[in-house]
Amino acid sequence: MGDLKFLGMDFSCAFRSLSDGKFPDKDCLLPLISKLLGYCIVAASTTVKLPQILKILRHQSVRGLSVVAFELEVVGYTIALAYCLHKGLPFSAYGELAFLLIQAIVLVAIIYYYSLPLGTKTWIRPLLYCAVAPTILAGQIEPILFEALYASQHAIFFLARVPQIWQNYTNKSTGELSFLTFLMNFGGSLVRVFTSIQEKAPTSVLMGSVMGIVMNGTILSQIITYQKPHGKKKVKKDN
Repeated sequence: MGDLKFLGMDFSCAFRSLSDGKFPDKDCLLPLISKLLGYCIVAASTTVKLPQILKILRHQSVRGLSVVAFELEVVGYTIALAYCLHKGLPFSAYGELAFLLIQAIVLVAIIYYYSLPLGTKTWIRPLLYCAVAPTILAGQIEPILFEALYASQHAIFFLARVPQIWQNYTNKSTGELSFLTFLMNFGGSLVRVFTSIQEKAPTSVLMGSVMGIVMNGTILSQIITYQKPHGKKKVKKDN
């Protein structure tokens, strides 16, 4: 049987084992599962922030949302995507970052819109991002600086979640945060740990996924803890 490859996935060993009436061994099956899960994450990432965007648009409110947290998330996604491109990792190992970055930028723009009027300092941040991001994504910086930036992106993602976690804690409310968005983020981080191990991604990439589990899991637990119980509807009695 010839090579059966599609999108970097080699099905030949699996089909060969099945044709011989045997179950594929783990050395054949695990890499294939890893690739499939990787592409599933990429596909799911195209809509992961959509519930959050729709919730804001539906309620026309950004109550309880930390602007800085979402801004830092954009920076973190930009650095992570640029690093993976620079390292030449397979698309299945990082593809979701491209879609998450686009959605994160749209989300920040919506938050700005519903937070008007904005101060001068707030406008400076997106202008600075637009000036620097293309250079980083193109990889036109020194390798040592690239490594330093990627090392810092873990701290950036950590700092992106801390203001939101603290705001949720102090308000005893998660405002307009979307349960579905953070559930998908949490699940995606879990799967990405497995795919990172199988794809032999750098340790720093793996640690980023582990941090995603911890931080997204924390916010997810807050959404569950602080959700308001639905009040019982009062039935009007006719006199």
